[in-house]
Amino acid sequence: MNKSLEIKLEKIKKQNYKPKDFIIADAKDADMAMGIITPGPERDNKGKILKTFKKLNDYKEAMVSMSKSNLIDIMLMSASVGEELIKKRVFNNSKVTPAIRMNDTSDIWLMRKGNYRSTNPRPFRSARLDSVSKFANLGLFSMTFSKDVDFDLAMLNAYRDFRIEALNFKFNHFLEVFNPPINIGLKPKELGDYVNDCIIKAIAGQTKDERPLFLKIAYNGPKAMEDLASYDPENLTVGILGGSKGTTRDCFELINKASKYGARVALFGRKINLSEDPILLVKMMRAVIEANLKTDEAVKLYHNELKQKKLIPDRPLKKDLQITDPILKL
Repeated sequence: MNKSLEIKLEKIKKQNYKPKDFIIADAKDADMAMGIITPGPERDNKGKILKTFKKLNDYKEAMVSMSKSNLIDIMLMSASVGEELIKKRVFNNSKVTPAIRMNDTSDIWLMRKGNYRSTNPRPFRSARLDSVSKFANLGLFSMTFSKDVDFDLAMLNAYRDFRIEALNFKFNHFLEVFNPPINIGLKPKELGDYVNDCIIKAIAGQTKDERPLFLKIAYNGPKAMEDLASYDPENLTVGILGGSKGTTRDCFELINKASKYGARVALFGRKINLSEDPILLVKMMRAVIEANLKTDEAVKLYHNELKQKKLIPDRPLKKDLQITDPILKL
């Protein structure tokens, strides 16, 4: 079966994009960051959050269910989970492209009682390309810049080494660039300019066959998104990451604003995984993008469908309609 990612990327590159071509990835790679709590809390039969956590098999089952929904284009996984599901032929008769997280820089180390995000990020890579390339052909590589020459040089060197390997194995990748986890002395509006410039600097020296298929970055406001998305649209497709769970309105507002200002990909992890009904949430995300559904109306519809399924929402409607992320208020 033809993969929707390839079809949509081709349309985007040729400037034939329509809202139905928006790419959505379910980022189920958090086991490389969070450990045992990754699958999220268990819920009772009414959807109420319990104090216990789901197991890895629950996480895998959620990946299979989401892939069968025909709502997403990419399933991003750790190498261990990806190897298992791919070899079980989960994606053989599916339009969904499996992808593997190929590195795990220290700023995604979110283990309980850890404190790794309080310092400059360091590059690190668990997954091996010679192993992953035997069952997958797409991976995520991540970098974070922190305005420090030694730390940033280490990130760029690690990315260069990865690209050399990727070329040898004919392995495609997309590039994730996080905002720095520490205060680097920039105002919020300046941070978007800094990250954008770091991205362009990082890829300008790459030839066509080693460039990332698209980007995964934080949404740093309308101007930063528009600046980057309009810089070289024929060669650079911009996508956004989801970040923390937030409200349901935050989720819909983020994908709506990012799309409005030029993003063509959304890669959401916790926003999807920690929702009351992940498949329903992605369905509403699609409606916001493809049917121009207003974000507040999408929240109301989401709550109505939860009610019909007799599921208790995590927040009352009034609170879930609130925009809590300051960047979304710009």
